Amino acid sequence: MKKGKAFVVGAGLSGLSAAVGLASRGTIVELIEAAPNAGGRCRSYFDSAVDQTIDNGNHFVLSGNYATMDYLRTIGAEAQLVGPDEARTSFVDIRSGERWTIAPNNSLVPVWLFSPSRRVPKTKPSDYLELAKLFRAKPTQTLSDVLACEGELWERLLRPFFLGALNTQPEIASAALAGTLVRETFAKGGLAYRTRVAHPTLASTFVDPALAFLSSSGANVRLGERLRRIVIGSRNVTALEVQERTIPISSDDAVILATPPWSTSELLPGTSVPDAFSGIVNAHFKIPAPPDAPGMLGIIGGTAEWVFSFPDRISVTISGADRLMDVDRTELAKTIWSDVQGALSIHKEMPKWQIVKERRATFRATPDQVQRRPRAETGISGLYLAGDWTDTGLPATIEGAVRSGKRATELALRYLTR
Repeated sequence: MKKGKAFVVGAGLSGLSAAVGLASRGTIVELIEAAPNAGGRCRSYFDSAVDQTIDNGNHFVLSGNYATMDYLRTIGAEAQLVGPDEARTSFVDIRSGERWTIAPNNSLVPVWLFSPSRRVPKTKPSDYLELAKLFRAKPTQTLSDVLACEGELWERLLRPFFLGALNTQPEIASAALAGTLVRETFAKGGLAYRTRVAHPTLASTFVDPALAFLSSSGANVRLGERLRRIVIGSRNVTALEVQERTIPISSDDAVILATPPWSTSELLPGTSVPDAFSGIVNAHFKIPAPPDAPGMLGIIGGTAEWVFSFPDRISVTISGADRLMDVDRTELAKTIWSDVQGALSIHKEMPKWQIVKERRATFRATPDQVQRRPRAETGISGLYLAGDWTDTGLPATIEGAVRSGKRATELALRYLTR
């Protein structure tokens, strides 16, 4: 029988996942967030530059992301994901104008590899078998240690895929982490990696329904309150110092710290956390996408990498974008818009736009940084960590964030019912 409350610090997706998981099991939850809004890096807001609500970045999930789907079912928002019935991903090389679509079959046996029209042009089925090498990758190996990182398959599918998922230049990224991605996508058949995008916004899908669920479950959500200090006694947390007040924590209570790695290392000195990060650039253009535009389009040979088409806007994501962080915003918008024009065959001047730069979007997914990811357990009774940067076995993705919240929930419930 539960004896105490659960305090969740941080209302990004990992914190929301933990809070929802605990509340759904009848736990009294107090959620504390420093920002005035929940969602963390998965947020939506009204932007005056484009005069519409946009997402800070373009995030998508896959149909096989079981933790994310369970989270959305719990908060009643699963239907707000949209995407194709089959695994289809379209690409264009804007240098040559060549276009192709990867079209895997739904079943586990990859018969699609034997159809030239469904695989990457100029590749053969045996090329794809090279991915099996990643299953034996050692923690210290990079992708370039395991794969050749060259050729048609690499340039036209694998590099864009790994760059987008790892947010790190693939050649120096962790081969073991890449292997986990392959196990959970290509190795499971097309049913596991159909793309799903939040509609109409990230907040309306992942955040607002979660806050409504927490409210209906009796949770106390405190926004705009920053945790200053964690007071630790001989064995467990005794207080949380927040703003001008102190929250007493009893030995019957559990605390989940779902804060960014840099904040966590300040609150819990000595905790191993990733300390190198990669940026992401997102561009938003206020113009309806062409009716025949795919929901998501990969660009080869340009600055833009992934183009997302919406009824009221076109959005672009560029991963591993550290090189672009100091580029003039107007010049960057012009460059990206030129790529969009070529990719979607648009012959119009650049519409209203917005550039969003996240300098520390994710931890850098190199072998040394992966080794710095901590487990959810802290060694302090009743105190657990959550975050896409913790040791989830996945890159810093929505699914990784949600899984970290689920893991912290399991540990907290075990502590609360001990």
